[in-house]
Amino acid sequence: MFISALEARIHSVNSCLCVGLDIDWCEMSNHSSEFPSLLEFSKTLVRTTSQYACAYKFNHAFFAAQGFEEELAQIIEYVKESYPAVPVILDAKRGDIGNTAERYAEEAFTRYNADAVTVNPYLGWDSVEPFLRYRDKGVVLLCRTSNHGSAWIQEAGDEQPVYLRIAERVRQAGNPNLLLVVGATQLEALSRVRQLAPSTTLLVPGIGPQGGDLTEVLRRARRSDGLGVIINCSRSIIAHRDVDDYFSRVAESAAKYAQLMSIR
Repeated sequence: MFISALEARIHSVNSCLCVGLDIDWCEMSNHSSEFPSLLEFSKTLVRTTSQYACAYKFNHAFFAAQGFEEELAQIIEYVKESYPAVPVILDAKRGDIGNTAERYAEEAFTRYNADAVTVNPYLGWDSVEPFLRYRDKGVVLLCRTSNHGSAWIQEAGDEQPVYLRIAERVRQAGNPNLLLVVGATQLEALSRVRQLAPSTTLLVPGIGPQGGDLTEVLRRARRSDGLGVIINCSRSIIAHRDVDDYFSRVAESAAKYAQLMSIR
């Protein structure tokens, strides 16, 4: 089961660091002489960070936009074969109804063999259900995101904002494989979601360039057992440009954040 594997990995590495591999291969062209393919470059990133990661999160758009869907599948396969204890999250933010949602679920869990996928629940619970049929997989619902314009819809509602309705529905479902995305810049929302859904695991992006306060995030999002949250870092770890010792810098950044996110 996804949540069991995730929590076991958090204990194993003593950290809740989720390494986000949002690889823009065009911007990484300065490494192309050493790594002529995205696949080999990505494998090296995984090897460099594997001892620190409680999970990997691959952003589908960064691969698909440049026609690298097959490379994405191969990179995920590499992680699962070489580091089987590290769960893989496909960050695709899928959201649709009926047969289309079923195909998106099939894409995430069959084509890519991801352990979890991010899903946009704003079309209703019937858009989430096709993903939940894969009972051992994780489904990570967008709840309160870190972008500036998110309040327009997520804070809507006189008595209870939309994002809290989502959190409440997840709590009612009682499925530990259901997670929620709450941005690190939304500290008040983190507190309110944790209060409303005390056992739900949260995926928190927005540390680093987006300005999230790691100490406050951990204080507000962690459960009393030290679990209940994974914190994604992408640019803070992999976006080192024009440096000769790129992978050393990646390793240093991953080690730093892993230590800051230790659970013991």
